[in-house]
Amino acid sequence: MKHSSRSFAVIAALFLSPCLSGCAVAVVGGLAAAGGAGYQAGQERGLNGTIDDMSVKSGVSNALNSQYGDVAATVYGGRVLLTGSSPNPASKADAERVASQVPGVTAVYNEIAVGPPEAPMETAKDTWITARVRSDLVFDADIRSPNYTIETDRQSVYLLGSARTQAELDRATQIARYVPGVQRVVSYVEIRSGTPYAVAPTGPSQAGIPPAAQYNAAPYPAPPPGVTPSAPSNAPIQVQKL
Repeated sequence: MKHSSRSFAVIAALFLSPCLSGCAVAVVGGLAAAGGAGYQAGQERGLNGTIDDMSVKSGVSNALNSQYGDVAATVYGGRVLLTGSSPNPASKADAERVASQVPGVTAVYNEIAVGPPEAPMETAKDTWITARVRSDLVFDADIRSPNYTIETDRQSVYLLGSARTQAELDRATQIARYVPGVQRVVSYVEIRSGTPYAVAPTGPSQAGIPPAAQYNAAPYPAPPPGVTPSAPSNAPIQVQKL
């Protein structure tokens, strides 16, 4: 099942890191601190919107009920991203149909792969990539990171959420594409204009530095086997029309 695979992946990603006692704790702890009520209230959708999305996600998961393969649902603003795997195209289409009928769902993005579920080690890579992208977004002063939901499946990074400007979205996708191991970046992010959450100048260490150098400079837990931190992927970016 997808949830049990993810649990294994989190454990595997931690044990595969040689710097577990140092940098791994710093990253995981920082992300956990950012995931509380204050973090959710700072999102564009607000705390109530976050709660509504949690309800929609629960409804979609219950409706799918593992009948259409190893499918996971990610929700932002009523928009549902389906990832994972289905045994055949019919099951993939059925999963989308069932998800679209759940109350509160406004759109369904079907990124389900047709084939067997991911191997646990591959899922561990996905978990590491998601944590790395999230960390990079959190520490970038030009991005309002709470407005982005990140899902990684088969080393494809999916961004769901809202950006204040096209420039912010472009920066977020560039950050994701340079994370080692990423095969592609798919954006389902809406552009919503408004006053920036925080106005902070770009630090001198960032100016004029290629993204690949910027995003590999921070201390991160070592990636799982098969992901080389010194080799940024420069993955292609796909921006989906919403």
